[in-house]
Amino acid sequence: MAACILAANLPDIDVFFGWAPWAPLAMHRGFTHGLVGGVLLLPPVLALLLWALDRWQGQRGRIVADAPPMHVGWLLTLAYLGAITHPLLDLQNVYAVQLMSPLSERWFHSDGLFIISPWLLAMLGVGIWRSRRRRSGTAAIVALAACVVFIISNVGISALAWAAPSNDAPYAAPDRIFASPEAIAFWRRDVFWRQDEAITRGRFDPLVSLTRLVRYGHATPDNMNDPLVQRARNDNANVRDFLAWAQMPMARVVRKGCEATVTIGDARYSDPAVAGSFTTEAHLTVC
Repeated sequence: MAACILAANLPDIDVFFGWAPWAPLAMHRGFTHGLVGGVLLLPPVLALLLWALDRWQGQRGRIVADAPPMHVGWLLTLAYLGAITHPLLDLQNVYAVQLMSPLSERWFHSDGLFIISPWLLAMLGVGIWRSRRRRSGTAAIVALAACVVFIISNVGISALAWAAPSNDAPYAAPDRIFASPEAIAFWRRDVFWRQDEAITRGRFDPLVSLTRLVRYGHATPDNMNDPLVQRARNDNANVRDFLAWAQMPMARVVRKGCEATVTIGDARYSDPAVAGSFTTEAHLTVC
C-alpha cells in the first residue's frame, strides 16, 4: 500500500526542482511525469529506498519477528503500478503532460477530465465505502471499472468537441485545439483553438449537437509576433519559462510614455477567476 501511494505521488517531486538548470526536470509535468523519468526510472529508485528502509528497520528490531519478508519483485511491481497512474491521470486534463520528456518537448492531453473531477472522486469514494461495509472488494472493482468507462466516454466527447469547429461554422482549421470539461456538467466543453495567429473560444454541448458548436466568439490575435513581445521573450527569463509551458499563449502590450508592459497568459486559463494565476509580465523601456 505504501509503495503504491508513494509511487502515485512521486512524479510531483518536480515541484521541488524548479531551480534546476536542466529544463526537463525544472518543468512541472515534464521529465518526472514522462514515460522515461516517471514511469521507467523513478519506480526502481522508490523500491530501492523502501527496501533499504525495511532492512534498516529490521536491524533496529522495529519489525515483528513473524512479519512476512518483503518481496522485492512485488515491491517493484507495486511501485510501477502506482507510478503509471499519475501521468495517465494527468494526461486527462488540459494542463497536459510531456510524456516523451526529455526526448521530446511535445505536450500530450486527452481533455477527458476536469483537473479534480468530483464525479471520479464520488465513484471511487462510494466504491471504497461499499467494499468496507460488505467486506468485499467487488464494489471497489465495479467503481474502478465505472471510472474507466467514465474517462473513456469523456475522451470521446472531447474528440467530438475537437472536430466541431471544422465540421460546421466557423469551419476552422486549427493548428492547436483544447476542449476543457466543466467540473459538474462534465459533458460540456469550453473549446479553444488557434488558427492564423489568433485564438477563438467556443462552446460545445453534445446534448445539443454532436457535430457543431453551440456558440463561438470572434478570433482574437495572440500578438505573439509583436516586436515588444519578442523582446520580452529574449530579455526576461520568467517570460521564457512561462512560454516553455504555455500551450496557447496570448499577449497584451500596454504602452505608457517610455514604458511598455507585456502581459502574457494562456488561453486555456483565460477565465477571470483563474487567469491571474496563469500570467506573467515584463516591463520594458521603449525610448
